Amino acid sequence: MSAPSLDEIVRMLRAAGCVFAEIEARLLVDAFGVNALETAVAQRVDGMPLEQLLGWAEFAGLRVSVAPGVFVPRRRTELLVHAAVDAEPSVVLDICCGSGAVAAAIAHERPGVALHASDIAPAAVRCARRNLEPVGGHVYEGDMYSALPPHLRGTVDVVVANAPYVPTDAIGSMPSEARDHEPRNALDGGIDGLDLQRRVADGAREWLAPAGRIVVETSVRQAQDTAALVDAAGFDAEIVRSEELDGTAVVGRSRRG
Repeated sequence: MSAPSLDEIVRMLRAAGCVFAEIEARLLVDAFGVNALETAVAQRVDGMPLEQLLGWAEFAGLRVSVAPGVFVPRRRTELLVHAAVDAEPSVVLDICCGSGAVAAAIAHERPGVALHASDIAPAAVRCARRNLEPVGGHVYEGDMYSALPPHLRGTVDVVVANAPYVPTDAIGSMPSEARDHEPRNALDGGIDGLDLQRRVADGAREWLAPAGRIVVETSVRQAQDTAALVDAAGFDAEIVRSEELDGTAVVGRSRRG
C-alpha cells in the first residue's frame, strides 16, 4: 500500500480538527518515510501531539527535544523565560522542568548561566538531559527540591516553575491532545490547581540566594491566588502578563534581599 499523498493528509488532518493542517502535513511528510507515514498520520488524527510525533517542539526560537509521555512546552510559557532573564541570573533552577525547555531558552538568552533542573518523571528527565546537558545543565530525577544536591542551597538566583496548575475536575474538559497524550502528573494541580505551586513556593527560599526570585506560571483566573501563596511563602509578589504570548506568571522577590 502506498503512503497517503500530501493532499490526502491535509484532508485527514483538517477533518480531525487540526487548524494548521497544511503545515502539519508537510512536517509529517518530511519527517517520516513511506513505511512510517501512514501510521504517523493516524496517530496525529487520533490526537497525539504533533511535537511528540516529530520528537521536537519550537519554543522561544529553539527546537527542543520532546517525546511521547512528556509535556509539550506552550508558547505562553516563554513569559517565564523573559521574567527569569530580566533578573540577570547566574544560577537558575527549573523545578517541574518537563522537557527542560524553559531552562534551555534561558541559557540561549544568557550564555554561561548555571542551569539546574528537576522532574519526577523519568521520560521528562531523559528529554531534559538531551536539551540541557549540551549547554552544561544538570538534570536531577526526583520530587521537586528533594532531588537536588545539598550544595545548591542558598546559591540560586531564580527558581522558575511551570508546575501543574489545572484543577483536577477540569482535566476532563481539556483537549484530547493534553488529556489523553500528556502525563497526568504534568497537568493535575490538585483540587484548586494550586497544590504544586504551594510546594514550589514554600520550598524555594531554602535554595535561593538572599536577593533571589521565584517565577511561577499561572492562569488569569488563578493569578491572584498564586500571588497570595507566593506572598505567604515570604516573597513580594507581582503578577505579570503578556497578551502577545497569552501568558500569565507571578514573580516573587525575596524579602531578605
